[in-house]
Amino acid sequence: MPDRLHFTDSDDANELIASEPIALLIGFALDQQVTVQKAFMGPLVIRERLGTLDPAALAAADLEPLFRERPAVHRYPGSMARRVRELAEYICDTYDGDAARVWKDAADGAQLRANLEALPGFGEMKVKSLGAVLAKHFGVAAAQDLVPPHPTLGDVDSAQALADYQAKKKIHKAEWSRVRAAR
Repeated sequence: MPDRLHFTDSDDANELIASEPIALLIGFALDQQVTVQKAFMGPLVIRERLGTLDPAALAAADLEPLFRERPAVHRYPGSMARRVRELAEYICDTYDGDAARVWKDAADGAQLRANLEALPGFGEMKVKSLGAVLAKHFGVAAAQDLVPPHPTLGDVDSAQALADYQAKKKIHKAEWSRVRAAR
């Protein structure tokens, strides 16, 4: 397990998303319509404002006010507060509050894909990106099958690698959109 991931400019946030599985999942849930840095700072800000990232506490809390507090956790505080609460509820209901079981309970790549796809707000791109992070940074064998040929957050191991990834991601998203539109 890495001591940190290099997804933000904050050592505390980078350590949190590497050490607490729920923080990593929350970061991925928030990684939509904001920068990677903003998304993965979210778990630290939530923990500072709520006092915990315990899934049961997240599931029971009214998260919207703390998402709206300045600076806002996300540019869409209402919908993302609901998304994080739904994620926490799902982790509680399905994995007894242990977010790491999402990947630890997966016997193979197909089961891991199904586990990730079942998470609220996790589509194909998030599944591939999280799969790459799990395979490349956490050594999760079942995640190897999910690693795509294009750059993902799994390739980020430094601040410079994050900048490079973000530049490549823009190009890949444009290409992916063109392919989907042509179908």
